[in-house]
Amino acid sequence: MFLIIAILLGASASSSIRPVELKCEYRRAPLGIDETAPRLSWQLRCKRRNQMQSGYQIIASESKQELESGHADVWDSGKVASDQSQQIVFEGKPLHSREQVWWKVRVWDASGKVSAYSGPTKWEMGLLLPADWKSEWIGGTGSSENLSPVPYLRYSFKTIKQVKSARLYVAGLGVYSAYLNGSRVGKDYFSPGWTDYRKRVQYQTYNVTKLLASRTNVIGFALGDGWYCGNVGFGGRRNYYGKKTYLKAQLHIDYKDGTSSDEVSDKRWLTTSGPIETSDLLMGETYDARKELTGWQTSEYDYKKWGPVTLFPGESLNSVGKLVAQSSPPIQQVAQLKPISITKKSGTTIFDLGQNMVGWVKLKVKGAAGTQIKLQFAEILNKDGSIYTQNLRAARATDLYILKGIGVEVYEPSFTFHGFRYVAVTGLPGKATKDSITGIVLHSASQETGSFVCSNPLVNQLQHNIQWGQRGNYFDVPTDCPQRDERLGWMGDAQIFVRTGCFNEDISGFMTKWIQDVMDAQSPEGGFSDVSPRLVDNADGAPAWGDAGIIVPWTIYQCYNDKRIIEKHYDNMAKWIDYIHKANPNLLWRNRGNNNFGDWLNIGADTPRDVLGTAYFAYDSLLMSRMAKAIGKTEDARKYSELYDGIKAAFNREFVGEDGKIRGDSQTCYVLALRFGLLSDANRTIAANRLTADIKERKNHLSTGFVGVGYLTPTLTQTGNLDVAYQLLNQDTFPSWLYCVKLGA
Repeated sequence: MFLIIAILLGASASSSIRPVELKCEYRRAPLGIDETAPRLSWQLRCKRRNQMQSGYQIIASESKQELESGHADVWDSGKVASDQSQQIVFEGKPLHSREQVWWKVRVWDASGKVSAYSGPTKWEMGLLLPADWKSEWIGGTGSSENLSPVPYLRYSFKTIKQVKSARLYVAGLGVYSAYLNGSRVGKDYFSPGWTDYRKRVQYQTYNVTKLLASRTNVIGFALGDGWYCGNVGFGGRRNYYGKKTYLKAQLHIDYKDGTSSDEVSDKRWLTTSGPIETSDLLMGETYDARKELTGWQTSEYDYKKWGPVTLFPGESLNSVGKLVAQSSPPIQQVAQLKPISITKKSGTTIFDLGQNMVGWVKLKVKGAAGTQIKLQFAEILNKDGSIYTQNLRAARATDLYILKGIGVEVYEPSFTFHGFRYVAVTGLPGKATKDSITGIVLHSASQETGSFVCSNPLVNQLQHNIQWGQRGNYFDVPTDCPQRDERLGWMGDAQIFVRTGCFNEDISGFMTKWIQDVMDAQSPEGGFSDVSPRLVDNADGAPAWGDAGIIVPWTIYQCYNDKRIIEKHYDNMAKWIDYIHKANPNLLWRNRGNNNFGDWLNIGADTPRDVLGTAYFAYDSLLMSRMAKAIGKTEDARKYSELYDGIKAAFNREFVGEDGKIRGDSQTCYVLALRFGLLSDANRTIAANRLTADIKERKNHLSTGFVGVGYLTPTLTQTGNLDVAYQLLNQDTFPSWLYCVKLGA
């Protein structure tokens, strides 16, 4: 698979193709990876049409200078006859911890003419061995069993020699912010991200060379509860993984004289509490600026009142999983929004940011010390103009800022986020202006890759809403919602949306990480879960939910030619098929349906659970057959193809009548049967006609829940009913896609 970006520069322009946009493991110049056989990729540009790559050569060296001189001491692929420019597996010498590899590529075009080499780029390995970690898990004093102050940790050390480079490696049980000599390290938020911390804890690598001082240095951290011990999901529970936050940090310094040293987290570190009195993902943050520890991350700060850190209990180390390098894009600030209007309601100032967003607000204010400002967040307003918060359920979603009374104060939260359009502010001193509030949009920072625009402004707004929905819910894991007391990695939502997600953004790294969460959540019996990471809803997966463990890897393979995601998780996927098959030897998925949500949120047209489940069982088997073939497992491909044929036959015997109608007679029944190839040619025609007839009987409205809705218009298109698909797309009365748009969404 190759990508050509054609650039027309006029009739006289001519040049060979050239490789650009070089990536390693889906990222540009990644720092601290732990994949020992990383995959390389590039795009191609050309001034002419009708060109393609016919071969490539990659060379790699330990230094940029050696690479530029043409010296390939790490790898020289030689000329490889291939049109492939994605997923090229590194086959050079074995890689070791912290190794830096510079590489470049050249390609041959269709006529055999070779291009110049690309510009150089690099990747850097992380800490590959457990023995590379010399640091200990450390935490503040006290407990996080309830909302409690955020601990601050610091450590000072000296550098006497001239520094060549420095890398800071950090993992957290909780979420952290890192500082070095008064500067915030990195642009990431909510690191190390959400995993099942009992199985895997991600670590991050930062280049901090320029932040080091020539003498005394100070490393500092603030630790929030995050997903580790904060409130997660519905049910009012916290402390799912632990009762207290901890941190593991290691600063590796290479000096110009060829020596190196490590500064590690251990009992020498100090801790205290500060201005963040409470901080929780669902409840919000309370910040008392009067308690600020001014300059605490610098060497000039007086730390005499700080106390010793606590160490993670040794007997509990089995409750902490393997340390792995982060593979997904970090959560970062991707946009800022200013209010489009400001209104007053019963002493409360309401700012409208004009767009439903996820993140927090930056508050700019001036007032007397001790003044309390409350910020509440909502997606819509009540009819009287006040904020509507009933849909938030138990999520308080409220930030409280207490002024220190010194000049203009600027506040942003550290360890909470909200889903909102409106901000209701009480206690705001002075006149509110559009500079008082700025919306800070946060998102797992995947590169945008797809766009769509047409002549219908309502459809354009629908696409805009889809993109912002992805921006708000792709937040380290693909969640169902970003505002209320839920925010879980629901598998059904993820598999329904994943193909659209691939169009809008490059979600290869994001989904590679999350699919590992899915596999970590698999039960010993082979059941995938309803949510990944698995907590709150602890059941094995329902039909169309657990199946995400099959559908998402298949989709990532389809969109990014990623065979490794299949190879790595093949046994887990096979175990899921066996899990269903063993409980349903007659090939009708009626047992082990677990929560069995069915066609969730359908509009008065419920689909029988066994019809839906059996259709997905067949689809899983079909995809397993295709994935087995893709990675050369020929016998397995035949086995799963035969299983698919058997389920298909059982589906027709049990659910399809002599008149061709499917039991349940719902739009989703016909959509799934058609989409998954479960019908004979004759019955396909009947099903397509019955589907369109049902839509017309409902005056051109859909009735599917979200299990059926993603396949609805593609299935209509494939069956020759494109006109009906467009009628549904352009429908603007309930139920329809444009109904909510017309209401102002």
